[in-house]
Formats: sequence, structure tokens, C-alpha cells
Amino acid sequence: MRNELWKATIALVRAMLAASIIAFPSTAIAEEYEDAASSYDRGDYATALRLFKPLADQGRAGAQYFLGFMYGTGQGVLKNESESLKWHRKAADQGEAQAQYNLGVMYAYGAGEPQDYVKAHSWFNLAASLYTASEAEKRAIAVKFRDNMPARMTSAQIAEAQKLARGWKPK
Repeated sequence: MRNELWKATIALVRAMLAASIIAFPSTAIAEEYEDAASSYDRGDYATALRLFKPLADQGRAGAQYFLGFMYGTGQGVLKNESESLKWHRKAADQGEAQAQYNLGVMYAYGAGEPQDYVKAHSWFNLAASLYTASEAEKRAIAVKFRDNMPARMTSAQIAEAQKLARGWKPK
């Protein structure tokens, strides 16, 4: 199941690159991001990492998401679930739906932090709510995993997860 989730996530990353869904306020930043994304898509992960890192340090959610993904899969870096969690959290806190989905996966399986079904459900719920109409496939995947979580949760845990999702605000 975990391998299936990462394969689905990799497919979503490729779709995100192709759709160019991440907007930037300046042409220079957009060009830097495009260079990083192109490097990633070519499999040149060392260059992608070098280019994404300064953008992520500047607070760019898309770059933070990619760093999280690269650390989670070991692309261009040693696999490090704690670093993956850190970068995904920074992007998710800004409203990056794909990072929120990945946090759901990480909490569902205890990657980078102890397994936590409440947080997993909450992050899947948030991701599902933030995907746009053109991202219906991504939304459906997040909904599927969110809807599978209650089988492992108590009623109180489900209520807590829903409360967390309702109370979330982008930072």
C-alpha cells in the first residue's frame, strides 16, 4: 500500500510540472523555478536540488514541496523522512495541496513522525478541499485515502480530525 501511495504521488508530481500550476510573483523567480522543475523532470536531481533549495529558503511553497518530495523518495539526496516532513509541512502550511496530501500519507504510515490517523485524515481532508476543479484526479485520490482512514479511527478521533481541518488557516 505504501509503495502504491508513492507511485501515485510521483505521477501527481509529474502532472504538476506539466500543468505549471505554481505561480510566482516575478519572471526571474518563475524562470528559476522552471529551470529547477525542468532539471527534476529530466532526472537531474542534483541540479534540481541546488536550484530548488534557495527558492525553498525564500519561502516558496512549490520549491518547499519538491524538497520534501525529493527527501521522501531519496532523489538527489539521501532519503530522510524527517527532512521530507519538515519541507512538506512548510509548503502545506502555505496551502500547497500536494504537500498536504503527502503529509497525510506520511502520518498514515508513520514516516518522519509517529503514525497519527487524526493528522493523516485532517491533511487528506485539507488537500481534497484545496485541489482545483482541473485537479479532479488528485482530489479523488485524496478523498479516497481520507475516506479509508475512519476504519482505523474512533468517532472521537474522526471528530478531532474534522475540527483540525475546519480550523486550519494558511500561514
